[in-house]
Amino acid sequence: MLENELISLGERVVERFKKEKLTLSTAESCTGGWLSKIITEISGASEIFMGGICSYSNDIKMNVLGVKEDTLKTFGAVSEETAREMSQGVLKLMKTSVGVGITGIAGPNSDNTNKKVGLIFISITHNGKTDVIKLENDFSDDVRYKNRFTAVKTVLNFLGNEEL
Repeated sequence: MLENELISLGERVVERFKKEKLTLSTAESCTGGWLSKIITEISGASEIFMGGICSYSNDIKMNVLGVKEDTLKTFGAVSEETAREMSQGVLKLMKTSVGVGITGIAGPNSDNTNKKVGLIFISITHNGKTDVIKLENDFSDDVRYKNRFTAVKTVLNFLGNEEL
C-alpha cells in the first residue's frame, strides 16, 4: 500500500526532528490533513509535532493563519504567495521551528479559475527563510488521490533530506 511508503518517510522525519531538536506545524488545504495524519502515525511524534490546521476555506486561511485578503484576491488561494503566508502563519501561530503550507487543486475538477488540476504549492518556512516547491502533476487516473499523495510525499522527502 502506498500509505506505508509515506509512513516510512514520516518515520525518518520524526527521527531527524528529534535528533536536531526541531518542531513542526502544518497548514494544509488540498491535502486535508493527510500530512498531519502521517506524522501522527509515528510513535513519539508528540515530541516534534505541535499541530496542524486544515485550512480548506479562505476564511480560515485569513483569520487563523494570517493570510492577507489582498494576497487571496490578487493571486488566489492556489498560489506561491498564499502557500508562503500559510507556512509563515502556522509557524508563528504554533511557535515551531518549521512550518509547512500546502495549497493546490487536487481534482478531478478545477476551482473555477484558469489554474489546472494538479497545480500544488508547498511552502516550508524554517530558519527565517521560506522555500516553495511548485508541482504541476498531470495524472490521468485516480487524479485526486495521486495529487494529494504526491504533495505529502514531496513534503516528507524535503523534511527528511534537506538542510533545515
